[in-house]
Amino acid sequence: MAGIMGRKLQAKLADAMSKRSHFSREEVDRLLTMYSALTVGGTRLDRNKFRDVLHNTFDMTDDILMDRVFRAFDKDMDSFLSQEEWVLGLSVFLKGTLEERVAYCFDVYDMNSDGYISREEMFQMLKNSMVKVLQDLQTTEEDPDEGIKDIVELVLKKMDHDHDNRLSMDDFMKSVKEEDLLLEAFGPCLPDTKYREKFLSDLEAGNVDIDVSQAKS
Repeated sequence: MAGIMGRKLQAKLADAMSKRSHFSREEVDRLLTMYSALTVGGTRLDRNKFRDVLHNTFDMTDDILMDRVFRAFDKDMDSFLSQEEWVLGLSVFLKGTLEERVAYCFDVYDMNSDGYISREEMFQMLKNSMVKVLQDLQTTEEDPDEGIKDIVELVLKKMDHDHDNRLSMDDFMKSVKEEDLLLEAFGPCLPDTKYREKFLSDLEAGNVDIDVSQAKS
């Protein structure tokens, strides 16, 4: 009886969330089945398990960006993802309109959630994403921080439309509409096309298996 009631509740939830997302009712139902597998019958998804999904399913490896992606999904900021946050977050992550993806990326990069991407936030994000490149190139002749500061200034010159030395959502939106490559200017926080397409293909085919093993650090 409990199983039947659970399926009815999930079907009702899938119907409601399909109207608020870019997924069909069947796709939402399968995402909810994935959620149940990830939480082993629990009601919420924690940060560590979500990071494992990002790593194992979408090959994301940047610790800071994975934490920021979790925060962008976690709308009520309670450090867990509800079924609704899981589905609606993936809707933008995998199928979002340009405007939705811009708002999502801005949220990821706005580290203190004050409505702006500051010089300091740009520097931290760029330093974090470029440190491996600098190490690979074994650049020792110049202080890497100075090079990153120069890049921050170039980014501001390109994207700061109202000239207040920080990026607002409006600045970010205008810049991305002018040049879509700027969407992930401060680090990759959306899935690579091949992983996105595989996940969506599996979802459409009804393959709800998901790797829940712990990602290696």
